[in-house]
Amino acid sequence: MTEIVPIPSPGVPFYYGEPGGPLVVLLHDWYGRLPWLENYARGLEHQGYRVVVPDLFDGVATTDEATAEQLLGQLDVATALSTVDDIIQTARAEGSQRVAVVGFSAGGWLALLHAQGGSSDAVVAYYATLGPAQHGVIPCPVLLQFAEVDEWDEGEDPESFIDRLKDHGTPVSQFSYLGTVHSFANATIPEKVNGAAAALAFARTASFLEDHLID
Repeated sequence: MTEIVPIPSPGVPFYYGEPGGPLVVLLHDWYGRLPWLENYARGLEHQGYRVVVPDLFDGVATTDEATAEQLLGQLDVATALSTVDDIIQTARAEGSQRVAVVGFSAGGWLALLHAQGGSSDAVVAYYATLGPAQHGVIPCPVLLQFAEVDEWDEGEDPESFIDRLKDHGTPVSQFSYLGTVHSFANATIPEKVNGAAAALAFARTASFLEDHLID
């Protein structure tokens, strides 16, 4: 059965922090823009960032994996990447000089794809990689956050992806969290979340962003 959860302000990005600050774009996972992302965004806001959380699924979200897969299958990737471009362009016009994109699962994949365009100063991807056919040069530093238990298609496993990043000269940091599964940072999915690992991953993300976005 398809389980769709209507969300507030469908299709409209959520904004946190003051315009002109270093920008962080948060890209949701295949479940959609669920409530847990607000706490993540607020945490970054408190550290001085301008945070924008777009709704890539145009007003719907879910807590059901099968429905999430359907939602992701309907996503227009080019439109999603264009949405990120528009957010960055607007933020730069408002004074944001440095930009990072942080994504989770499908959002992490989109963040890595987008970073190949060269408009980001840093990128963070949770439980996401690029396959060989999708992977070009990423010219900014990359932080990868992996679950201990996950599934990967051939050539998309973390080791292969990291090797390609290093071959391209991309600065890369990576962490894996014991006792976790895919989506361990998503606090709206109780059977997936691991609070301790999510908190540590957030702290590492914040430190990485500070290194690359804050003078």
